[in-house]
Amino acid sequence: MKLNIAVLSGDGIGPEVTAQAIKTLNAVADVYNHTFTFKEALAGAIAIDKTGDPLPQETLDLCLEYDAVLFGAIGDPKYDNDPSAKVRPEQGLLKLRKSLGLFTNIRPIKAYPTLIDKSPLKRDRIEGTDLTIYRELTGGIYFGEKKLNEQGTIASDLCEYSEKEIERIAHLAFKAARNRKKKLTLVDKANVLETSRLWRKVVTNIGKSYEDVELDYLFVDNAAMQLILNPSQFDVILTENMFGDIISDEGSVIGGSIGLLASASVGDENAMFEPIHGSFPQAKGKNIANPVASILSAAMLLEHFGLNEEAQAINKAVDKSLEMKIVTTDLNPDSQYGTEQVGDFIADYIAHAEDSINYNQENINYGQSTII
Repeated sequence: MKLNIAVLSGDGIGPEVTAQAIKTLNAVADVYNHTFTFKEALAGAIAIDKTGDPLPQETLDLCLEYDAVLFGAIGDPKYDNDPSAKVRPEQGLLKLRKSLGLFTNIRPIKAYPTLIDKSPLKRDRIEGTDLTIYRELTGGIYFGEKKLNEQGTIASDLCEYSEKEIERIAHLAFKAARNRKKKLTLVDKANVLETSRLWRKVVTNIGKSYEDVELDYLFVDNAAMQLILNPSQFDVILTENMFGDIISDEGSVIGGSIGLLASASVGDENAMFEPIHGSFPQAKGKNIANPVASILSAAMLLEHFGLNEEAQAINKAVDKSLEMKIVTTDLNPDSQYGTEQVGDFIADYIAHAEDSINYNQENINYGQSTII
C-alpha cells in the first residue's frame, strides 16, 4: 500500500516523539513492503512564530490533499500563560479538526499487565481494563457562540448539538462496541442539560438498530467516579466534546502515564492520529519524552487503512518494550533509556521479531541494534 502522510510535529516534545512514530512506520513499510511518504508542515506555536498563523493555509491544504495526518503536540508557555493572547496554538488544532471534518475522536485506554503497579490506582481496581472512548470532536461548547459583555464581567459559551452530529458518531461507537465486548455507555448530563437530553434520545433510537449491543447511561459526574472505582466495567464510552475531553484525560492515570495514550480523530474523508499528551516544553530536547503514545497512534493509523497485521506488529513491539522495561523515566525513574532508544528498540523488534531473539542491553544503551 502507498500512503502519503502529512506530519505536523508541532511544539515542545512533539517533534521528538513524532520522529519515533515515523521510524516505526518505516520499519513496518520495510517488513510488509509498503510505501509511506512523509511531508512536514507547520502547526501550533512554531507556526505562529514563523507565519503569525497557528494553522497556515499551506498546512491545511497539505492535510486535505494527503491520506492521513500524523500529529505531534502543540502549546508553548508564552501562549499558555497569557490568557490575553489573541492568536493561540490551540486555535490551529480546533480549526484543523473542523476543516478536515474530524467529528470523532477515538481514545483507547488499557491497563498493561506489566505496568499495573505503576498506576496510582490499586491493582484490583484497574486489572483487566480495556476500553475505548468515542468523543464527539467538532460540536458542543468548544465551537459554540462565545460572548463577553463590554465590561468584561459576564461571559457565555453556547453548547449546541444537532441530531445529525450525534447520529454520525453514535453509529461509529455502536459498530465499535459490536466488534468488542458489545457494551456501550452513553455519558451525559441529561438531568440538567437540554443538549444531553437530545443525545440520550438520539442514541436510544439508534440503539434499537444494534440489538446485540447493551446500551446503558451514566451522568458525567458518576461516570468520572466509576472510571476510577471500576474502569473494567466499561467497553465503549460515547460522549460529547467537553465531557470526552475531561474523562479521557482522567482515564490516562489508569495506565500509569499519559505517555501511553494514543488517539485517532476521524471523519468521512480525513483522519488524524496523535498522542493525547501535551507539548511538555520542560522536556523539550532532553531525550526523556515517552514516545509510546505517538507510536501507538501510528498503529491506529495502520488500522484505519485496514493494515491490521501491521498494526498488531507495532502493538506487540510496544508490549515487548514494556515487558523488558525498555521505557522512559516516566515509567521507570531509574531507566537509562531515552526517547530515541525506546523508538529504536520498537522499530528493531518489528524488523526482526521472527529472528532468534537475544537482546544486547549494552547496545540498547548506546542506541545501536537491539536484536542480535
